[in-house]
Amino acid sequence: MKLSWKGIWNYKCPRCGEGDMFKKPFKWTDPIAMNSHCSNCKLDFEPEPGFYFGALIISYGISSWMLLLPALALVLYFKWSVMAAMGFTLAFAGLTYFKIMRLSRSLYLHFSMRYDKSLEDSENSSSKYDKTIF
Repeated sequence: MKLSWKGIWNYKCPRCGEGDMFKKPFKWTDPIAMNSHCSNCKLDFEPEPGFYFGALIISYGISSWMLLLPALALVLYFKWSVMAAMGFTLAFAGLTYFKIMRLSRSLYLHFSMRYDKSLEDSENSSSKYDKTIF
């Protein structure tokens, strides 16, 4: 079993790598609308209530470093004013908000459950805890 970075980036099921985690098409009114189960292997995408609260920490870590480093570079290296750097940072945060939010959920689920080719045709594939790390 290995971690699939392509599956994380494309929001695919961590077990089979085929089913989509998020509902399509993307809706601005509900950007984190997730499918309840994988359409391919029937993996439950919400193993327990409140499972994705951990994704908030991942989202915070990714976005804080992704926004802090360019802002510091603009102020300290390129000699931008603090207000100009803050404006750039806010615009950049607005452009990447939904991607980071979805990516952190995908990352959290993929770190919890891993791809396993042997489970693709399993009859008991709807079990919430097949081959989890925990």
